[in-house]
Amino acid sequence: MLERTIDAAFDEAGADASIAVETHGELQEAGQHPSESSSGARLLARIGRGLGVVLLSLALLAVGVLVMLPKVTGSQTYSVLTNSMAPKYAPGTFMVSQAADFDELKLGDVITYQIESGKPGVITHRIVGFGFLQTGEKTLTTKGDNNDVADPQPVREIQVRGKLLYAVPFVGFVANALGNSDRSLWLAVGAVGLIGYGGFTMFREVRSARKERQSA
Repeated sequence: MLERTIDAAFDEAGADASIAVETHGELQEAGQHPSESSSGARLLARIGRGLGVVLLSLALLAVGVLVMLPKVTGSQTYSVLTNSMAPKYAPGTFMVSQAADFDELKLGDVITYQIESGKPGVITHRIVGFGFLQTGEKTLTTKGDNNDVADPQPVREIQVRGKLLYAVPFVGFVANALGNSDRSLWLAVGAVGLIGYGGFTMFREVRSARKERQSA
């Protein structure tokens, strides 16, 4: 009976020791979690910084393409409303047209011209031919890329507002939504807002990175 009691005591002690070892192992494993969590936080911080850089770059590109370049070149901006130049210049395309010498326009150029001289309505179509009035005045024959026939009326020099410099898809939807308001002003405000947000994101991520280095 005594032997059994002693054996039982040893068994219980062994079990306790085993539990202690297992518990210590669990503590060691648990000790790995903060390190893993810290690595995940650093990874997320790097991703956030990368997104901040991308956002700031896009904002700067938007300012350059939509605001600064048209201003510097003295160009006019338009937005496509119809399918006549689709699919390359579909509705919603933002177009920038720069003044060009009438005599230097050639076949294939895309021009913006007034439907009636002196009136605000304009069309942007491609030059497909040339002609002359009875007075000897040179004219242009234009056609929409998506149209089956050329425009019925010849285009005179006085009607031409500019030659297409470049186009940006989808941005014109924003311009259309602004209606008759100052589109350049709103585009500038939006671009500045994007730059501000991108700069704030960059500053926040850099500050977080410094805190991580200081706490490491």
